[in-house]
Amino acid sequence: MFAVIKTGGKQYKVAEGDEIVIEKLEAEAGNDVTFEQVLMLGDGGKVTIGEPVVAGASVVGEVAEQRKGAKVMIVKKRQRNTYRRKRGHRQLETVVTIKSILADGKKAPAKKKAAPKKAEEAEAKAAPKKEAAPKKEAAPKKAPAKAAAKPEADERGRLAKAEGKADDLKKISGVGPAFEKKLNEAGIFHFWQIAKLKKAQVADLEEELNMSGRIERDEWIKQAKELAKDA
Repeated sequence: MFAVIKTGGKQYKVAEGDEIVIEKLEAEAGNDVTFEQVLMLGDGGKVTIGEPVVAGASVVGEVAEQRKGAKVMIVKKRQRNTYRRKRGHRQLETVVTIKSILADGKKAPAKKKAAPKKAEEAEAKAAPKKEAAPKKEAAPKKAPAKAAAKPEADERGRLAKAEGKADDLKKISGVGPAFEKKLNEAGIFHFWQIAKLKKAQVADLEEELNMSGRIERDEWIKQAKELAKDA
C-alpha cells in the first residue's frame, strides 16, 4: 500500500517503512506526526484519487531526526561593478519514518505502555535489604594518553600526506576533479591549508600549477575559511 502526501508545498510518495526528508516540523525526535493531506491512495490494483484530498485518509510517521541539510552557496554580483558577495545556507530538515497509512478515518494504534509487574514489586518490598558491601578504594587514575601530534605544514604550506581523510576541495568554486588532483600532488589536502596560505606561498603555488592570479580572483582563501568551519 502506498500514499501520496503533501507537506511543505511538496508531494511525496510513501509506503510503510519509508524514510523521507521534509522541511522542518515543530516536533522532537521520537514524536509521532500525522499527515492529513493525502492526495492519493494505492492498495494493490485499487487506486483512490482525492478531490483534492482523500476523505478520512491520513499517514502517520515518527520523527527520526532534526538536522541541517547540505550547504548551498549563494553568489550575488552586479555587472560593471566590483560588487560580489558569497554566502552559504543550510536548510533545517526533519527526517520522518512512515509507520502506517490509514484510510476511512481510522486512527493510529496508541503506543502500549509496559504494565508494572505487581508480583515482582511485592517480593522486592518483602525481601530484607542486604547490607551494603564496603566500597573498594578507587584505583589511581591513569594519566591520559597524549594525542598524536598533528602534521605541520612546511614553509610552503604543504603536507607530505593528508591529515586523516583529505577534504573535498571541489567544494571551492573553480576547483574541479583534475585541479583537485593537482593540488593533492602539490601537497594541498585540506581547507585549512588554503585558508592559511600567505602571499609568497600563494605566488609559489600559482606558479607551480600555472594558474596565475586564480586564487585571489576566485577568493579561494575566503571560501576555504568558511568550509574549514564545517570540515
